[in-house]
Amino acid sequence: MKTLGEADDLPEADRAEGAPHPREAHDLYGHDKAEQAFLEAYNSGRMHHAWLITGPKGIGKATLAWRIARFLLATPMDDGDALFGAPPPPDRLDISPENPVAHRIHALSEPGLCLIRRPWDHEKKRLKTMITVDEVRKMKDFFGLSAGGNGRRVVIVDAAEEMNQNAANALLKMLEEPPKNATLLLVSHQPSRLLPTIRSRCRTLTLGTLGPEDMGRALQQAGIEAADSTALAELAAGSAGEAVALIQQEGLTLYAEIMELFATLPRMDRSRATKLADSGGARGAEARFDLTLDMIDRMMSRLARTGATGQTPQEILPGEADLLTRLAPNMQAGRAWADLSADLTSRARRGKAVNLDPAALLLDMCLRIGSTAERLPL
Repeated sequence: MKTLGEADDLPEADRAEGAPHPREAHDLYGHDKAEQAFLEAYNSGRMHHAWLITGPKGIGKATLAWRIARFLLATPMDDGDALFGAPPPPDRLDISPENPVAHRIHALSEPGLCLIRRPWDHEKKRLKTMITVDEVRKMKDFFGLSAGGNGRRVVIVDAAEEMNQNAANALLKMLEEPPKNATLLLVSHQPSRLLPTIRSRCRTLTLGTLGPEDMGRALQQAGIEAADSTALAELAAGSAGEAVALIQQEGLTLYAEIMELFATLPRMDRSRATKLADSGGARGAEARFDLTLDMIDRMMSRLARTGATGQTPQEILPGEADLLTRLAPNMQAGRAWADLSADLTSRARRGKAVNLDPAALLLDMCLRIGSTAERLPL
């Protein structure tokens, strides 16, 4: 819940830029198996007190967590004393948006819910880089209050791997001795970064990436128009969150420019390379620089995959399959592209850390890509 006096317009650490907050999405697409797994545990009467919801970033993990929270807090607890028999077990997590609990959750005013996320640093005027122990300790006060509503209480931690060591230890103590009728939902993009003891005390729900149809539906729910959800799903690796960022930054257009540059290999068109470097390395365009790095890396990764498997992935843009096959005709070429991708990514990170000229970094990357292509037997 928001702390007293916290402004409504402050950035939220668990909201993707340009997209609605996951608590505002009432429908979940592409993850029926995970939803049914939770419902089976719920209907069995032996539901685990802690759930670790994992998978790539931007695929709907937080949306599932908020759906579970609404369901648990809006659904009456079975006291085993129904006069005319128990109602049929629920087969969906759907709760009407008009339900009072749904309204309160949307406004972050539901007393049965505690949200743990990176807080706003009022002194530095930015979000803190980690979830601090003070945030996790808020659960002690939360659970110290009398349970209202249907008697359940829910905690959402998003993202769990953002906890610092002290915060993680404090959460572990709560997991070891969970309060009655409490459910903890841990959203994690990188569960390997969590303490093994935290992971072992949670039941895991693993979510996969989204296909084109589910991607289109998720974007539509977010109020975002996508001209080609199939291409976006492939370029964004099945992540709706990544797709939103690509739409905002015209990622498909940039990927097309990179494709056109790679199409000039093995003798790279230096004028195209210079244009790409100048555009991605312009002063004050850090987001464009990062996206250009990502798109170049995406192209090389797809080349490596083509060479290693002998099969081209789903095309992002027309003509890509032919280009991938030409530049990565065998395992030797695939290995060369994979090695180059790892090396360039490392060099770019080091260069960015010491504030090297972004345009020069991008141009150097392009020239090394050209040199690699010239050495391959294409």
